[in-house]
Amino acid sequence: MTIDVWAPKASRVRLRRPDTGDSEMMASGDGWWRAPIDLTDGDEYGFVLGDSEQLRPDPRSRRQPRGVHEASAFFDPGAYEWSDDTWTGRQLAGGLIYELHIGTFTPEGTVDSAVAKLDHLADLGVTHIELLPVNGFNGVHNWGYDGVLWYTVHEAYGGPAAYQRFVDAAHGAGLAVIQDVVYNHLGPSGNYLPEFGPYLREGSRNTWGDSVNLDADPVRDYIVENAMMWMRDYHVDGLRLDAVHALLDDRPVHILQQLATASDALSAHVGRPLTLIAESDMNDPKLILPREAGGYGLTAQWSDDYHHAVHVAVSGESVGYYGDFDDLGALPKVWTRGFFHDGTYSSFRGRDHGHPIPDEVPRWRLVTFAQDHDQIGNRAAGDRLSQTLSPARLAVAAVLNLTTPYTPMLFMGEEWGATTPWQFFTSHPEPELGEAVRAGRTEEFAQMGWDESVVPDPQDPATFERSRLDWSEPAEGEHARLLALHRALGRLRRERPELTDPAFSPSDAESWVAGEGRAYALERGALRVLVNLSDGPVGFAAHGDDTVLLATDAGVSGEPGGVFTLGPDSAAVVGPASA
Repeated sequence: MTIDVWAPKASRVRLRRPDTGDSEMMASGDGWWRAPIDLTDGDEYGFVLGDSEQLRPDPRSRRQPRGVHEASAFFDPGAYEWSDDTWTGRQLAGGLIYELHIGTFTPEGTVDSAVAKLDHLADLGVTHIELLPVNGFNGVHNWGYDGVLWYTVHEAYGGPAAYQRFVDAAHGAGLAVIQDVVYNHLGPSGNYLPEFGPYLREGSRNTWGDSVNLDADPVRDYIVENAMMWMRDYHVDGLRLDAVHALLDDRPVHILQQLATASDALSAHVGRPLTLIAESDMNDPKLILPREAGGYGLTAQWSDDYHHAVHVAVSGESVGYYGDFDDLGALPKVWTRGFFHDGTYSSFRGRDHGHPIPDEVPRWRLVTFAQDHDQIGNRAAGDRLSQTLSPARLAVAAVLNLTTPYTPMLFMGEEWGATTPWQFFTSHPEPELGEAVRAGRTEEFAQMGWDESVVPDPQDPATFERSRLDWSEPAEGEHARLLALHRALGRLRRERPELTDPAFSPSDAESWVAGEGRAYALERGALRVLVNLSDGPVGFAAHGDDTVLLATDAGVSGEPGGVFTLGPDSAAVVGPASA
């Protein structure tokens, strides 16, 4: 076995193992160092650079049993005996994504404990589970976006072996797994990569710190090889690429195109679809256009615009970046065009923003949602819609979410209106870093006009504990009714092809002021989604032999050829009785 490491900044590299002594590594050109060392599963090791005596973990470490500042442990991903030989994957088209955070999804906060909830997800009609980042970060509790060792699985979650068991079990339940990965920045503690080589671009920063140095081929390889590792060695079915707008890349072939090309090649080899989903605030269809058409060839991208339009419609909140979406036509536009800002003026940004999506692009290439980890967790108190909206309005939000013309996504607990907040939490062991995060979070929200007293302390363990789901809720009262609605919507998506039709075909989407609120009639082929967010009944003309296929309120009335009357804060799906 040969152990290697890219460390062009080091004049000398030693491989250190406990109770064994150091082994000199040999320079082999282009900044690489190698040593013929045999390691077995669990053997700890690290690198000592130059004249230092400090051990540093392997930048490609698969396991960090004692945290990101300590020695790495050898892990052989090929030792696991998979049982998913017949798994052929799930295409994203027609799918339903469920976003979850391992540490707060179950009381135990591990990937093994999450296996027990797979049947719950399958019953909802979920096809893809999207895991927030699981890579190595400093501390025990974290959202995962402070990762510093991208090849690891956080030990408190169960480590890499448990992760393999989870993916295997998910496939056994018919569920694909999408792993959220962060390639645009590194966390503030435990990042030793700059000691090895120019992983970061000095003097170039994004929102989170120094940007990743995409000018260096070995750094690009580090990213691409990591992506392939998840999908090849851990049998993951796709990746969600965090904040790709922060990837500063001027090379002729963008890193996103490089990732898509490598993913397509691996997909052809393993014989199953592999999905790459970009989080981007650019509203640029270039990300999802085929490479033959000058695009990057990614599978899909998020549409925050859809979230903003739904949020404003059901909540009435219109401050900050929600301001433009108070427009009565915002929801109909995102329903039919995907982006609200497609070259239009954004008051929040103070400039024109976005580009239109060509009609030829299938609708499923946009991932849409009524709630997600960012839109909840980046509120001062981490409050969900369930903490401000009535059960009736939550039901309307569910209909708008799961009848979307795009690929819908749920955030964990949304399906039953979880009352537990999703707050921003960290567990940095360094007091000065913890205080900086605490102060920065408070100052950020104070500048936006929030009461400082409602901003939870990210470092307080209670903030993490409050964010855990309460699994006693789904069986109770309004929670149970909302869960039943989500299951019914999931069944309707599977039964009616109109709800998964990928064409960007001309369709009508109407909106109007009704009393003290809004009303919408949104088409999905032969079906219509009728929404009344006003304080009084609203009548919608029936088309042909339309009948009520699903309603949030048992009081919806109407006859074929007549008028469907919806009471306040209700929604219905109407159309022909059969496809």
